[in-house]
Amino acid sequence: MLDTIAIDKPRAYAPRVTAFTRVFWDALRDGQFRTTRCDACNAHTFPPKPFCPHCWSRDVRWTELFGRGTLYSATTVHAAPAAFRELAPYRVGIVDLEEGLRIAVALWGDGPFALDSPVEIVVLAHADGPLFAARAASSGD
Repeated sequence: MLDTIAIDKPRAYAPRVTAFTRVFWDALRDGQFRTTRCDACNAHTFPPKPFCPHCWSRDVRWTELFGRGTLYSATTVHAAPAAFRELAPYRVGIVDLEEGLRIAVALWGDGPFALDSPVEIVVLAHADGPLFAARAASSGD
């Protein structure tokens, strides 16, 4: 179960939820980080997809991710797009998850965010729905 951080504001740019991605967003709201995994070639895919981009099989299923990884890259955005301007400056990064996926993610908290440091995914429970971010892993993780 992922830690949840309550945020008493709507998301700056709400994601488009489809019939397929509703599984992901509902699970995230409940503290689970899920994606799809191909039964034909065993590859995980993120973001979740109704087909495997590795072997093109449609034999995919939902699976839970641990939500732990290593920070591969990070930057601070100062010149933000209009939808995110009020959040600037904000930090984003690339995280290598334990399952072998590399994902782009917002970085939450004051860090430290040293490259190759352990991070964990958290749920940002906004007033209008969930998002996810990575923060420096708690001690002992």
